[in-house]
Amino acid sequence: MAERNGVNQYIYDWNIAGTGYPPRATAVEFNDETLRDGLQSPSVRDPPIGKKIELLHSMGQLGIRAADLGLPGAGPRARADIVELCREIQRSNLPIVPNCAVRTTTSDVTALIEIADLVGMPIEACTFIGSSPIRQYAEEWSLDHMLKLSEDAVALAVAHGLPVTFVTEDTTRATPDTIRRLYKAAIEAGARRVCITDTVGHITPRGVRNLIPYIRQLIQETGEDIGIDWHGHNDRGLAVINTITAITSGADRVHATALGVGERVGNCSMDQLLVNLRLMGYIDSDLSPLRKYVDTASEATGVPIPANYPVFGADAFRTATGVHAAAIIKAKKKDDGWLADRIYSGVPAAMVGMRQRIEVGFMSGVSNVVYWLIEHGIEPEEDVVAEVFRAAKEGDRVMTDDEVEQIARLVMSSRALGPPTPSTPGNRK
Repeated sequence: MAERNGVNQYIYDWNIAGTGYPPRATAVEFNDETLRDGLQSPSVRDPPIGKKIELLHSMGQLGIRAADLGLPGAGPRARADIVELCREIQRSNLPIVPNCAVRTTTSDVTALIEIADLVGMPIEACTFIGSSPIRQYAEEWSLDHMLKLSEDAVALAVAHGLPVTFVTEDTTRATPDTIRRLYKAAIEAGARRVCITDTVGHITPRGVRNLIPYIRQLIQETGEDIGIDWHGHNDRGLAVINTITAITSGADRVHATALGVGERVGNCSMDQLLVNLRLMGYIDSDLSPLRKYVDTASEATGVPIPANYPVFGADAFRTATGVHAAAIIKAKKKDDGWLADRIYSGVPAAMVGMRQRIEVGFMSGVSNVVYWLIEHGIEPEEDVVAEVFRAAKEGDRVMTDDEVEQIARLVMSSRALGPPTPSTPGNRK
């Protein structure tokens, strides 16, 4: 059965009912923050440079065209890794534009200028400063002081040929006037992008829809061609939907990290974001390399992938429930992979190079057992099915493949030996 392009007789898609998703005039751009913001998680380890390079290659394969390579002001190791990652981009001709986060201080910007000169390539400077009243109060900053720091840092980077994105931390709790004055000052100093950040995961989708048009309007007032970035955190569990809302509200480039790693409970998950945007029709990238990307990130940072993590958790495409398995089996019997991949799954496993799996457990039906046996090359004879089914119902979890196979082999072995020979008087000694 052919691909239905989202509209077909078997699935009514309320997501695209009415006007559907808002169209975009330009493609969505992505900035991968795994190697900088992601490493601010208190639970990660700083990966060795070889793993960072692996991740960089995975980003390139996935169509991610910008990556934050680190914080030059963090020390010698951070600087050495940034240099090596830039050189890998050059050596392998990776289609990735490097950027680095720098505070609005002369020392941070100078450190990045030195790295850019050393590797002989421009590195985007993401100059950041806090913008909310609560941050101003804690830091005892005046707005005039913030404007001076911002203007000087942007101007210094621009004077040395670095493209600049001006980042306001905690934008989603900043006043309209503060945002306006900071962004206009940075743009006048030469910034070509501004980045809206939801630093503490405060905003909701409604807030995103309020904020981005405000930023777009103030940029139009400058008469400059300025890109808008979105950078969101996940403290309220809204990072992915907020980022999608930013995209549908007009953001040009969005930031995310592998597995959503980052400070506190993390950032927007790049892998979840890409899957959703592919299903929404905003991108058409090949997502088969996504499995390697998340596995590499997990191994490199020491962050395990929870079993129930969307798409790449161990349980994402597994079922041991009788009703669910029966529906998948019926779809497979129609020789329709498209149908089988969607009958009980909102994400088609094949889209990310995976497949649906039917297992055997205490919630299973006989159809689970029959299917499992056939898939593993074992004839589903009545006594084998009955014994596996009995063991499954007496258990309190999903059985492992080894456990199911062992039971099946024992039943077949017993049958092969035949019934015991009865004793007769002539045989007695």
